[in-house]
Amino acid sequence: MTWMTCNFLMLNSDKTEVIVLGPEHLRNKLSNDIVTLDGIALASSTTVRNLGVVFHQDMSFNSHIKQTSRTAFFHLRNIAKIRHILCQNDAEKLVHAFVTSRLDYCNSLLSGCSNKSLKTLQLIQNAAARVLTRTRKIDHITPVLASLHWLPVKSRIDFKVVLLTYKALNGQAPSYLKELIVPYYPTRALRSQNAAGLLEVPRVSKSRMGARAFSYQAPLLWNQLPVPVREADTVSTFKSRLKTFLFDNAYT
Repeated sequence: MTWMTCNFLMLNSDKTEVIVLGPEHLRNKLSNDIVTLDGIALASSTTVRNLGVVFHQDMSFNSHIKQTSRTAFFHLRNIAKIRHILCQNDAEKLVHAFVTSRLDYCNSLLSGCSNKSLKTLQLIQNAAARVLTRTRKIDHITPVLASLHWLPVKSRIDFKVVLLTYKALNGQAPSYLKELIVPYYPTRALRSQNAAGLLEVPRVSKSRMGARAFSYQAPLLWNQLPVPVREADTVSTFKSRLKTFLFDNAYT
């Protein structure tokens, strides 16, 4: 409340949500202590929405994925109903506007999520590709995705994280992201030029939360890139080389 007072802000009871993050036994204990704040009665929630993203207490993002799935399939069914009167270009615009844009929105938050969690989003992309290309359900979808030049969902998430890493290293991202990545300095001189531009991968606990942090995922993914990709001199060149690298890995 001190910070809000200093910044001339007041709580709006209709727009204020409280979520407690942490181990379950500690969450339950702390939740009981949160009763009022600045005279406003508060009750902690298991999920809250921030800028369209649904956050859960365990940070699994399963609730967000379910919400994204429901919304995307709703729009995709509507597009499918009128697909026969749309040309390919117009149909693709609708799919990108109402479906794939939702798959990409804040998708870097899903970095490190299990394949089981991401499978739901991949099914959405598969369905969108079938509607767009009028592919039958019995036909294999991978060649269709490749023909559309669509990166799979996991690759799109990796793309976003690595792009943020590139921008952070080149002064084009918020400083708080730059502070989370540390250049790798080998303890002895190495002959291989592949070590140039690598990042230090921090040690994390075996819990899935630590392995999903940007400070871990960013250097982990960055170090897997070929030297020509890491050394791209512009954002547009980097994006082009990065997509080619991820595309080749996904479909070859």
